[in-house]
This record gives sequence, C-alpha cells and structure tokens, in this order.
Amino acid sequence: MTEAAHYQKLKEIVAIYLPEDVSVDAITQESHFINELNINSANLVDIVLDVEDAFDITLENEDMDQMETVQDALGIIDIKLAKES
Repeated sequence: MTEAAHYQKLKEIVAIYLPEDVSVDAITQESHFINELNINSANLVDIVLDVEDAFDITLENEDMDQMETVQDALGIIDIKLAKES
C-alpha cells in the first residue's frame, strides 16, 4: 500500500470522528488532531483503535502521545508496518 493510500485510509477514519463544524476537506497532512480538527481525547483513542484494526498494527501509549498531527500518525503507521514486514 502506498503512502497516498495510507493517507486516504487514515483520512476516512478521522472523518468519522470530526465534529459537525469541521469539514472533511479540512483534513490535511499538517492538521493537528485536537487544535485544528477539534477531535477530543476520547475520539482520539477511538481513532487509534480504528487505525490498529485498519492497518493491522499495535500502537503503544508512547505512539499515541506522539500522534499530534495527521503526518505524525502516518509516520508511526509507516514505522509499524515496516517492522511487521
């Protein structure tokens, strides 16, 4: 799966948890989950769980702490997938 495909899949996951006042179009690789996309910490946990399922990876608490932006999440996903293969 390409990085573009990872981004698209992650974007689809994040879109589910966006509040009504935030458009899917607002999601960019630079988007900050909490500050820009207004995702609360409970929904961020749900995103992490969905990412684990979608990419068949396990994210540790340290990974979640580092996952502030969409790009951070993509980097962590890529590292985890590389370790799996």
